[in-house]
Amino acid sequence: MRDEVLEFLRQNQGSFVSGQDMSEACHVSRTAIWKHIKALRQKGYKIESYTKRGYRLLEEPDLLSPLAMKQILKTDVFGKRYVYMDTTESTNLEARRLAQQGAEEGTVVVTEEQAAGRGRLSRGWYSPFGKGLWFSLILRPDFPPVEAPKCTLMAAVALTKAFHKMGLTDAGIKWPNDILVNGRKLVGILTEMSGSMEEISHIVMGIGVNVKTKQEELPEEMKKARGINNLKYQALLKHETALEPDAYEFLMAFIKDEEIFWKVR
Repeated sequence: MRDEVLEFLRQNQGSFVSGQDMSEACHVSRTAIWKHIKALRQKGYKIESYTKRGYRLLEEPDLLSPLAMKQILKTDVFGKRYVYMDTTESTNLEARRLAQQGAEEGTVVVTEEQAAGRGRLSRGWYSPFGKGLWFSLILRPDFPPVEAPKCTLMAAVALTKAFHKMGLTDAGIKWPNDILVNGRKLVGILTEMSGSMEEISHIVMGIGVNVKTKQEELPEEMKKARGINNLKYQALLKHETALEPDAYEFLMAFIKDEEIFWKVR
């Protein structure tokens, strides 16, 4: 129903639509329409409202929809299957489920929000809606399990290159799974392998990028545990011009470079 409300607003973008017209079109009460509008606002949609005029959609959040990625992603394998979810418990859990069902190598699982994101050593990973890139990549390597750690290194290099392309040239790797800028953590990588002692069935690589998460937005118990801030602030530490990378562009750059590294492994 929320999608129907959003689509109704999109069809009339720039113009006010009354709550009554929306309730009749969506076959729900005006109270229900108001609740869906409130939920959309919480997700980052800017919706103007006035008594006797109704609602008007002003701006949509920068979400990683499959249609937009399909138009700009130019790879051979990676990202060709692009699984997008508004919210999920964990992209690694979803990717693992898909891998067990036979999902092909290069499948990317993306979400706007993780309810139970995880880092190394089962630490929680704060993943609020629309505040970062939370995604996982399925790999099916042909090398032995002892070589699995190089998957994390390849991803770290690809991520660093993506940051450099965005102008954040101070980004660097802190082994084994973090990307830092001026000592502050921007990216965490969680690599999980399934297989035997002799061979790898699949690897799920989860990546969390703190694109827009601000220090003051973190839960109180995490403020001291993870000293992060948004990229605009990070850039201002050493650059005159603030940097705020486009989520689509950053994800595309990473997937493209990761595929290149994977081909020559």
